[in-house]
Amino acid sequence: MSRMVAVGLPFWRIDARINAAYGPIMSNISKQALSAFQFASTITVEQLNRWSPGTMVEHLAIEFVECGHDFLRARMPVDARTVQPFGQLHGGASVTLAETLGSVASLCCLDIEKQYAVGVEINANHLRAVRTGFVYGTVMPFHVGRRTHVWDIRIADDAQNPVCISRLTTMILDK
Repeated sequence: MSRMVAVGLPFWRIDARINAAYGPIMSNISKQALSAFQFASTITVEQLNRWSPGTMVEHLAIEFVECGHDFLRARMPVDARTVQPFGQLHGGASVTLAETLGSVASLCCLDIEKQYAVGVEINANHLRAVRTGFVYGTVMPFHVGRRTHVWDIRIADDAQNPVCISRLTTMILDK
């Protein structure tokens, strides 16, 4: 998977490092999920960013930067809004970026006039400290079912070093 993206980062460069650390099973699950999954081709970055005003997403300056047929990507600055007292990226900010990506990915799979998604479980492993620049999160599906979705979110820094890996489960509810 070596697609180039709008922000100039190789698509999933950290995948090999994570597979080395956690084994090939994560990669195999993602590949199986991807073979049958695709976002609607009409989804745009502009549409996703229009959902942000008045929310935590706006407060943390999270910005969607790319929509692919099987992934969404957003970036978040590492600045006074997102660092902890020691000047490095707050783990909670990484989790907020991860939950934002996974929740929005779920919404992109639904008829939002009839259904909505709520997060029911999130897991995050923080791998590296970041003090400046941006972090980029990419979300891809593990499972997209009728009542639950499970998302894989990987966050990297400007130099493409892995910062955080996360998994979000959302429950799909009728309005």
